[in-house]
Amino acid sequence: MAATLHDVARRAGVSIKTVSNVINDYPHIRPATRLKVEEAIAELGYTPNLTARNLRSGRTGAIALAVPDLALNYFAELAAAVIAEAESAGFAVLVEQTGGERDRELELLQSPRRKLTDGLIFSARGMGQQDASLLDVPYPLVLLGERIFDERVDHVTMRNVEAAKAATEYLLASGRRRIAVVGAHESEVVGSAGLRLRGHLEALAAAGVPADPALITYTDPWHRRNGATSTRALVESGVPFDAVFAFNDALAFGAMRALEEAGLRVPDDVAVIGFDDVEEAEFSIPSLTSVDPGRSWIAREAVRRLLERITRPDAAGPPRLMLADYRIAERESA
Repeated sequence: MAATLHDVARRAGVSIKTVSNVINDYPHIRPATRLKVEEAIAELGYTPNLTARNLRSGRTGAIALAVPDLALNYFAELAAAVIAEAESAGFAVLVEQTGGERDRELELLQSPRRKLTDGLIFSARGMGQQDASLLDVPYPLVLLGERIFDERVDHVTMRNVEAAKAATEYLLASGRRRIAVVGAHESEVVGSAGLRLRGHLEALAAAGVPADPALITYTDPWHRRNGATSTRALVESGVPFDAVFAFNDALAFGAMRALEEAGLRVPDDVAVIGFDDVEEAEFSIPSLTSVDPGRSWIAREAVRRLLERITRPDAAGPPRLMLADYRIAERESA
């Protein structure tokens, strides 16, 4: 027969209430007592009745994750990391895709489906600063991405400007001076494309390298096909360039394909650097140098912060802005 709460309490030599407190991660338990209970749980193979526990706590035992586009490896790998982190804490994850469209994002925030989960990790793209008040929702919420900066919501994001500046500095340090950009968005200021372009231009200015508008290509969405199309257009324009800074890895893979088709060698003729450091970057030919923006940390901290809001709201404190560290993952393409 399956072990019960009573069996665990008897084995650990504590009360049933103490066992329940350990299972529910009650903070004020002596470490020695917690260890005894955890050892008893492991020895007996006890599995908590999550349905009953959730009914008592008023929680569903699930959280939601909303991202713009699961076809992009970054968001697929982010979702996998969020699921792993949440499952380790005993929570399931409902994943939703918005397409980055403002109307769909607004609908998602108010959807009756929110009652099926205890909180939401939300990567907004279509919404903007003017929509900040709409993030005042009656459930725990952690925001990802760059679209909305608002002090009323926990926000976990990457250092887009600094990381893009570092990518351009990396290319400049290798002697490249004609750096093409693939993935800019027309008139965007706040958002990944706008912030990464800003970092790129800041690096050029700091190095005394003139920015050439002819080297900036605009494309959306950031898929491989668009990276190839933009790079083919650059080659056909005759504008000289010796490097490509692609604003995500999918664009970089498309760019490398187009460069190969044009008879240009990577990195001998044109160096290529991407952004996101998805798993595929390690296995492309040549392997892709890319910016690792701290995806694993973002997933971990977003889940940790959301679960803190769900399980210990009184101790969670005011909303926080949390910024991930970044690094250049050096490989063969640059």
